[in-house]
Amino acid sequence: MTKTRTGEVSSVQLRQLKPSFSSRFKEFFVRHLQVFFYSLGLLSRTPFATLMTAAALGIALALPAGLYVILDHASQLSGDINSINQISLFMKKDVSEKTLLKIQKKLQAYPEIAQVKHIDRDAALQEFQDNSGFGDALKALKDNPLPDLLVVYPSLTHNDPQQINTLLIDLKKIKQVKLVQLDIQWLQRLYAILHIGQRGVLIIGSLLALAVLLIVGNTIRLAIENRRSEIVVMKLIGGTNSFIRRPFLYTGFWYGLLGSLIAILLVNISLIIINDPLAHLSSLYDSDLFSLGLMGINISATLLLSGCLLGLLGAGMAVGKHLKDIEPK
Repeated sequence: MTKTRTGEVSSVQLRQLKPSFSSRFKEFFVRHLQVFFYSLGLLSRTPFATLMTAAALGIALALPAGLYVILDHASQLSGDINSINQISLFMKKDVSEKTLLKIQKKLQAYPEIAQVKHIDRDAALQEFQDNSGFGDALKALKDNPLPDLLVVYPSLTHNDPQQINTLLIDLKKIKQVKLVQLDIQWLQRLYAILHIGQRGVLIIGSLLALAVLLIVGNTIRLAIENRRSEIVVMKLIGGTNSFIRRPFLYTGFWYGLLGSLIAILLVNISLIIINDPLAHLSSLYDSDLFSLGLMGINISATLLLSGCLLGLLGAGMAVGKHLKDIEPK
């Protein structure tokens, strides 16, 4: 199609004048990158106020993160969870070694069981003689009073008290087993404590996440009020709400990021301070189980992501509410 009248252009020419997708994406990326660093520049002009706000966010984020890390190490602080969960099967004395091997293989095939270890009665007696202090008295015994022992280790996916109790019932049905031993009450108490801790971390984390939203929202609200005249001028010359909103959203992002970094620093410093008394306690028990490592990469990344999202959400809520109230008169 060619020109039909003065000022008219063909549809082909209109398509040629329309910018391509790549150029529009490049322009979109450049604009966001400019606002990204522009918002950081605004914060750098007031370093003390920015640091105070970020520190408040960091403290709010550090508390649930630190509690989660400590809860994650709770199995170390109360002993090895796998050793607590082990089930001892004391076999009858007349059970042959061949039968024991069959039972061991059968138990090993259970999906609820990770490992089955056989402790020979002679080896158990020798170990008892060496460690009990009654070696001379035990040597006077004509027969070995100890039975063969099968130690069952439940799998990590079947180690809660209800599943352990079900497994105990099945193990007691084995005819060759004389006694099945496990301190199930201690296990139930341990999991109850851990469950309470998890609920506590969830509640505290939710409340402090709300606090982060309120802190960021109030900070952005003050920033909007301080730039009210500038926003009015922008709207007068045709600035859209999305264009005006963008710097405030990135400001919330920066607050969330800085707060998360401060939280990671605070949690790691706290873990280092706590670790020395725990190491001393561990040495008193001749064990190295009582130790707290630094925050792992996964937890740190989750904390960074959560902080940035909370900052964006808090800024978005504040901008959405207060930006509509500012209109040119």
